[in-house]
Amino acid sequence: MPHCIIEHSSSLNASELNQVVFQGALESQLFEADGRDIKVRSIAYDHFQTGTERQDFIHVTLRILSGRSDDAKLKLSQSVLAKLESLALTDVSLTVEVVDMDRDSYSKRVVSGD
Repeated sequence: MPHCIIEHSSSLNASELNQVVFQGALESQLFEADGRDIKVRSIAYDHFQTGTERQDFIHVTLRILSGRSDDAKLKLSQSVLAKLESLALTDVSLTVEVVDMDRDSYSKRVVSGD
């Protein structure tokens, strides 16, 4: 059920980032084994500042329903970060955070054409 939102500098390959973040979430073993509940999207930025020197970046926000333990959140964060680290990148800032979505107020509906 996670919503994996990748923000990154536009010089990086969004499709590749989407795939490795998906794999990291899947390998955390916190979600459906086939990955059908993992949602990944990315936003590329052309205009950004990273301190005093421009540096490529990847920031992943993993939004999950509240109620998971701190250990489970850390496992998820570390799994996604490990996948990002496996890419052949240099001089890139990598950050991952897990954010709870309030279970009581979260609403979802799948609308189909049937």
